[in-house]
Amino acid sequence: MERKVSYLNKLRFGISLVALIIALAHILVPSLKVDAITLGLLVVAVLPWLAPLVKSVELPGGVKVELQDVEKAAEQSREAGLLAPSPDGTKAEHSFQLVAQQDPNLALAGLRIEIERRLIRLAGARGIEVKRESISHLLRVLDQHKILTPEQREALIGLTSLLNTAVHGASVSPDAASEAMSIAPDLLESLDRLINPTGTKTFVQENEPKFALDGDLWVN
Repeated sequence: MERKVSYLNKLRFGISLVALIIALAHILVPSLKVDAITLGLLVVAVLPWLAPLVKSVELPGGVKVELQDVEKAAEQSREAGLLAPSPDGTKAEHSFQLVAQQDPNLALAGLRIEIERRLIRLAGARGIEVKRESISHLLRVLDQHKILTPEQREALIGLTSLLNTAVHGASVSPDAASEAMSIAPDLLESLDRLINPTGTKTFVQENEPKFALDGDLWVN
């Protein structure tokens, strides 16, 4: 037990140190401002140490994140085309996955931050300036600009709302955390492919997407 606690503390310290270094470098570069990415990194740095306090707070009504909740969100994401596996069959590993067993709330918070970072990058890649906006606002803007389909927007709203409950102290079942971690690599890679499109794609929406490439297909 002591060995597990020691490992978790080392992991927390490592995550905090790396996040703080990146955030500091981000601030010190004159051409960059304190933006959502910097704030997200600072949250990552603080979360490991706030986790015991967060876990001690029970939300009104005993809110919990259960396996069926994550499975429903995963199915919506899959139907929206956001869980397509990597073409080469590989799956990236993310730091937040390492703490899923010891601290599922922290792991889900890490996934939420990674989703938000990619949405900000996606907007920037399409020439849309975003400031300190909520994820729901980001998703609405991306939908309005036909960068995300309505189905993708709804799927991401459902999933991030679920992750938000975990961030704010909801009890997370081990099965729910495991399911969230299992879909995380494919979800984040799907968002990465939207940021940097490669290969032929099929879009489901009324008009041709503004970022479609030669050879892409779309159906209405």
